Amino acid sequence: MTSITPAPTTSFSPQRVAAMVRRYWYLLVSSWPRLLDLIYWPAVQMLMWGFLQVYVSKNAGFAAGAAGTFIGAVLLWDILFRGQLGFSISFLEEMWARNLGNLMMSPLRSTEFIAALMIMSIIRLSIGMIPVTFMAIAFFGFNLWGLGLALVAFFINLILTSWAIGIFVAGLLLRNGMGAESMAWTIMFLFLPLTCVYYPVSVLPEWLQYVAWGLPPTYVFEGMRALLIDHVFRADLMVEAFVFNVVLFSAAAYAFVRLLESARVNGSLMQTGE
Repeated sequence: MTSITPAPTTSFSPQRVAAMVRRYWYLLVSSWPRLLDLIYWPAVQMLMWGFLQVYVSKNAGFAAGAAGTFIGAVLLWDILFRGQLGFSISFLEEMWARNLGNLMMSPLRSTEFIAALMIMSIIRLSIGMIPVTFMAIAFFGFNLWGLGLALVAFFINLILTSWAIGIFVAGLLLRNGMGAESMAWTIMFLFLPLTCVYYPVSVLPEWLQYVAWGLPPTYVFEGMRALLIDHVFRADLMVEAFVFNVVLFSAAAYAFVRLLESARVNGSLMQTGE
């Protein structure tokens, strides 16, 4: 098998990043099912958990101070999940089109490619989440935007985690082809029970709590509950989450580079089948 060596480039090019973003944008807006899918699932989840919270609060003496925690958890989880999925789907677009080999032989650098995927992750996330946040206000009176600067800290940490997972999944897809496609859809659900989205860390067995505290999103969801229930913004949790995210993102980037090198050596860039 022959290896594929990328064309030499001089420096990071915003123009090439913009060209890739424009490519993915055209793919997105040219298909109404793609746009509908971005909004459909976040809306369904928000409504389901919102109505469940209304029922619990009316029939089980649910603490008034905890109002909004279910909806808040759903919306923050969607930032994490949809951020990673938006990144991965944009990457999969290239695999479905069998275009990865062409990109890797073009002047496009890996960092530029990743930057374009990050931008598309935010675009896809915005299209799906912004309308849903206003639906939460209309249906349940929960205003995610009312969290203010805390929301900024939550968002930064969640999107960094989603990008780190997306980069790692992209590396797996490069190395293993479409046989690893299911990882793009399922890997984040491994984090769902461990990051304590809907319940505090104290619910977990003691030995599993150490695992939970090693995952950056756990700090965000604990911080969200502290803000909504105790009306305290835990900046310390956000700083700790950011430190863990830096480590996770660095590890994912390193893994991506190594998996890309392995894919070039084994010639799997041109073999995107099962």
